[in-house]
Amino acid sequence: MVVVMQVGLRVVGGTSRNRKVENVEAVETGKVVEKPPLQPQQVAGAGKIVKRSKQVVGVGTGGEGKRVGKYGNLLQVFNDLDDCFLKASERAHEVSKMLEAARLHYHSNFADNRGHIDHSARVLRVITWNRSFRGLPNADEGKDDFDSEENETHATVLDKLLAWEKKLYDEVKAGELMKFEYNRKVTLLSKQKKRGTNPEALEKTKAAVSHLHTRYIVDMQSLDSTVSEINRLRDDQLYPKLVALVDAMAAMWEAMDLHHSDQLKIAAQMKGIDISQSTKETSEHHRQRTFQLWLVVQEWHTQLEKMVSHQKEYIRALNSWLKLNLIPIESSLKEKVSSPPRVQRPPIQALLVTWHTLLEKLPAEHAKSAIYSFEAILHTLVQQQEDELKLKARCEESRKDLLRKKRQYDDWYNKYMQRRTTPGEMDPDRPEDMGDADIVAKRFVVETAEKKLEEDEETYSKQCVHVREKSLVSLKTRMPELFHAMAEFAQECSRMYRELSATSKAQKRTEISS
Repeated sequence: MVVVMQVGLRVVGGTSRNRKVENVEAVETGKVVEKPPLQPQQVAGAGKIVKRSKQVVGVGTGGEGKRVGKYGNLLQVFNDLDDCFLKASERAHEVSKMLEAARLHYHSNFADNRGHIDHSARVLRVITWNRSFRGLPNADEGKDDFDSEENETHATVLDKLLAWEKKLYDEVKAGELMKFEYNRKVTLLSKQKKRGTNPEALEKTKAAVSHLHTRYIVDMQSLDSTVSEINRLRDDQLYPKLVALVDAMAAMWEAMDLHHSDQLKIAAQMKGIDISQSTKETSEHHRQRTFQLWLVVQEWHTQLEKMVSHQKEYIRALNSWLKLNLIPIESSLKEKVSSPPRVQRPPIQALLVTWHTLLEKLPAEHAKSAIYSFEAILHTLVQQQEDELKLKARCEESRKDLLRKKRQYDDWYNKYMQRRTTPGEMDPDRPEDMGDADIVAKRFVVETAEKKLEEDEETYSKQCVHVREKSLVSLKTRMPELFHAMAEFAQECSRMYRELSATSKAQKRTEISS
């Protein structure tokens, strides 16, 4: 993002490099994006690798942190800020990979580079696959990565859970209809006994009741098998995926905290930078880059909001599903149907409850407000740069108008002097002072054009100074505020996911000890 700032805000000291950004990843991931993140070597544009010459003086922080020293111009500042964004983006790749963030998700996990794979057929295969044959050799010669639970992603686990939940829904619905039919037949049998119906009809009704009862018992056992599979997916696949996601998010936000803190230190160094020798005018190239930066910051703000809201929505949805999942399916029939024992407090419950509580308390408004404020400043700069370029265009028009009027005056004056020096060319009845009045009038037109150009150039010069000073003041004040807010937000996220990671590890130790 700061690459655009480098060329967009033309208060850079020294020679700026031509760099183009086609796409910038919102560094705070955990969201779903439609384009894959840029690789560091692609940021320079057109697939070219650009090596930077660092001119940073002094020694800064150690470890992964950015070396923060004394800066001579804004170009060095923007280079290092840009590096921090790229490093933060790299640390988000693991989470993006786990969430398959670069894919278009409409069951896309069941498609690969071999082409389209029918989703319904694959899910049906998962449901109907007899798991007892897994350990047998050559049980499924067509087995691929999809069949291995070790290779399944977060999305495939959710898809399998959805398929099994749909199967459970159909089974419960069919069971309720069968129970209703069974109760109706039982009521009919009671009425027939009271009325003394003939034995043949009575035996026929008894047989129907017995048949429905047997079918209901079998269906309930099938339903219990479905419930057991859902619970197995919940505890053996979904829970480990969530734990792995928490650990990856903890590592990612720890790195984000580090890089945003480094950006704060770098931005704070801008106060002592001298821009007296930098370019004083805005070019169309500068305006385009400032406009591009404004759009990028807008997208940053949007993606940060989405990331926070989508996390909350996802954890709320999982909590709501888990509450329903833990409700036992009861049978009103007198005969007891053997059901598998249910874990009253599965490990996933404590994790989701804690996750939901911490997310609801996450202070994201300050970070969103800081980005929004920076976006508003950039919008103002874009408008001021556009006004400056309009004044520049007006000066060019005034300059062209002055040159045109000077040429007209010079042509007229040369012809007029020729007529005065050539005998017989001048009108003898025309007073000589009238010719002088014509000269004065035409010179006045030229002088008026000269004065207008001077006024336009003065206005343009003032606007250049204003835009230049506004840009520098905005950078010096707003950028430290922005990165301070982002560092605080990253620190809170890091703390939250470290706490969640500690919760899951404590649960694991409890399970092992018990």
